[in-house]
Amino acid sequence: MAGFEKRSGAKNFTQRRESFADKRRTDAPGKSGENARTARRQPEGRTSGRPVRTAPFKPAAPAKPAAPAKPAAPARPAAPIRPEALQEPVGPAENLITGRNPIREAIRAGRDLEHLLVAKGELTGSAREIVMMARENGIVVQTVERTRLDAMAPNHQGMIAVASAFRYAQLEDMFRLASERGEDPLLVVLDGITDPHNLGAIIRSAECAGAHGVIVPERRAVGLTPAAVKASAGAVEHLPVARVGNLSRLLETLKTQGLWVIAADAHGEKYTQLDLSGPLALVIGSEGEGISRLVLEKCDARAALPVLGKIDSLNASVAAGVLLYEVRRQRG
Repeated sequence: MAGFEKRSGAKNFTQRRESFADKRRTDAPGKSGENARTARRQPEGRTSGRPVRTAPFKPAAPAKPAAPAKPAAPARPAAPIRPEALQEPVGPAENLITGRNPIREAIRAGRDLEHLLVAKGELTGSAREIVMMARENGIVVQTVERTRLDAMAPNHQGMIAVASAFRYAQLEDMFRLASERGEDPLLVVLDGITDPHNLGAIIRSAECAGAHGVIVPERRAVGLTPAAVKASAGAVEHLPVARVGNLSRLLETLKTQGLWVIAADAHGEKYTQLDLSGPLALVIGSEGEGISRLVLEKCDARAALPVLGKIDSLNASVAAGVLLYEVRRQRG
């Protein structure tokens, strides 16, 4: 009996295997021979209308990045471009020069420019040439975001020059004015004044007190912008205003011309106790930082204004006005 069951099981197994082979040939219509054997097998327990589960996609391992090529050494600029620093409004559109060719010609013609604004990433081709020309002519170059230039003027070609609202004078013009009046020179030297209204007010006070000129630095200070000219109330028409690159060197030059250099400083002597009657240059610093250390070291004396309240300093234009009229008082 057991032998019969064994033979029956073997027979049944042979029948199932042949039936399975027939089913494979039936499930692949139109395929025969090698194609029938390679036809995709429908998984057991699945109907032909349902999708067959496939193995999850495995992305290929990323290739190792090639070693970066050694970049060529960039051309060394003459001097670093000063990042954007002056946030004072640039004024009316007539004081803006846009486009590379107009800016290049303005520099060649010697027009007074407050600064040159260059969009970041624009130092290529003719832009590099214009920047070099600006530096050679003592024009401050600032890098700014392109969006700032877009807000100032359209079609700027990556750079805008801000022209001075009034032409600058020379140091010789101030000495000539003093000579014409038959007076000892009285000059006002400003260090770090960034507010155009303060500058305009100082120019106005200096003209009213009989000074012969005001001198401002090229960097870290405001120049003759439209706001400064307006705040001067017309004083720039009658008082020379000069701009220099190095205040310390300027003070050395003034000393050789016989001027006494007095700094407005809270730690100096009381201003009424100083002799201010001779040839004089008054140095006025910014309200926040005062006079820079290097400039202060070049001064012959320091004049202090008494401060009796809780505020520790006066407005720069007020301090300049007080000292200027003390000079006028001592000169009679």
